[in-house]
Amino acid sequence: MTASPATFRENADAALANERLQTALAKLPGGLVAQRRAAVAAVPEFETLREEARAIRDTTLDHLAAHLEAFETKATAMGSVVHWAADATGARRVVTDICRAANARRIVKGKSMVSEEIGLNAHLEAQGLEVIESDLGEYIIQKRGEAPSHIIAPAIHLTEADVEADFRSYHMHLPADRPLPNPESLVSEARGVLREKFLTADVGITGANFLVAETGTSIIVTNEGNGDLSQTLPRIHIVVATIDKVVPTLDEAMTLLRVLARSATGQDMTAYTTFATGPRRAADLDGPTECHIVLVDNGRSDMLASAMRDALRCIRCGACMNHCPVYNAIGGHAYGWVYPGPIGAVLTPALLGIAGTSHLPSASTFCGSCEAVCPVKIPLVSLMRTWRERAHEQGTGSRTSRALLSLWAYAATRPALYHLLARFGVAFGGALSRSKGRFSRLPIARGWLRDRDIPAPQGRTFQQLWKETERGVPR
Repeated sequence: MTASPATFRENADAALANERLQTALAKLPGGLVAQRRAAVAAVPEFETLREEARAIRDTTLDHLAAHLEAFETKATAMGSVVHWAADATGARRVVTDICRAANARRIVKGKSMVSEEIGLNAHLEAQGLEVIESDLGEYIIQKRGEAPSHIIAPAIHLTEADVEADFRSYHMHLPADRPLPNPESLVSEARGVLREKFLTADVGITGANFLVAETGTSIIVTNEGNGDLSQTLPRIHIVVATIDKVVPTLDEAMTLLRVLARSATGQDMTAYTTFATGPRRAADLDGPTECHIVLVDNGRSDMLASAMRDALRCIRCGACMNHCPVYNAIGGHAYGWVYPGPIGAVLTPALLGIAGTSHLPSASTFCGSCEAVCPVKIPLVSLMRTWRERAHEQGTGSRTSRALLSLWAYAATRPALYHLLARFGVAFGGALSRSKGRFSRLPIARGWLRDRDIPAPQGRTFQQLWKETERGVPR
């Protein structure tokens, strides 16, 4: 369920007033942002890698159907069973049928955004199955009944004190007076609790960062190793991935991995980068006896044929939200659905429709920080601008905002009128501000002026100054 524009405003206000959330979000600039900056600085050819990564994603999308067919052929030859799902309902049905055929009772899951998108956990639990998230952040928010607030760091909105309190509440079988003095102790406790789940699970579900058509391989990246345990210990492994995750060759996958890790967490390579190709062979010491790969469309084909096609380049690194001033102020939950931040402002309207999500592309300063760090150079600002235009065309937004935009458009397309109004505005604004030189209150900018002042206009307009020069050069 996506938040409405009104709910988004309420969510944003609540987030700004939440001191604990603000404390948690304050770690981003000195954490993931600083780590990315250092990692990129250590690779002189990083901009070249970004361009190569963009080209790989574009070329793959140009021939997506062929690469998907090649992947299915190779994965099947390697012993996997490939399933196709047109939408969320179809994907949930495929996974449920596999679990029923295996008489499964317990499922462990690696982190997967598409499983959040299709509501997989709730559906499986409604079928009487126990589902345990094995990623530490996902495990924490699952127990809290929350959605992820970030693509790669789902519990980034929580502080260490929050997690300690939650663990004391969740793990009632452990001594109440046990010490939990630091993050290491919390991780150790989670490891002990989850290990029994891994060993007794019937099915393991993971997502996929990439699907390699050349080899029929699924690739996942984690920093905890939980994905490896989720896909090797249970007897059934199910990969759930959207169709845009396919990449033609291992060489191209390696290029994408080089920009993914550095953009996401500032690492040269994620701690666990795992390649899985089919079920266990006769000579293998471990691994699942069955491997199923569920390829989910759920709107991607429509996006491929639309103006939002470039968003399908996304490799889910989270860099755009780490650097976004709006996300840094309100966190991920305020956005109301699975994908927050700038990429969410593009993906969510594409998947759910702009009518109920018009607030998302408007929740941006258009500063361009997201584009500047995107490892595959998605033009996020222009895509958000396109959604704003479509929202306006469809009549979304308040009557006041639409009326103001219409008046602005009327004046902006009539240069003589625009220049006249600009001169009047400068003169009137300067007189109105009197000696202060700034505005602390204006009827149409209450929200903006709540936390800052606006400088009052002074002197002449830009057009007047331009006319007093020759082509912008002082005479």
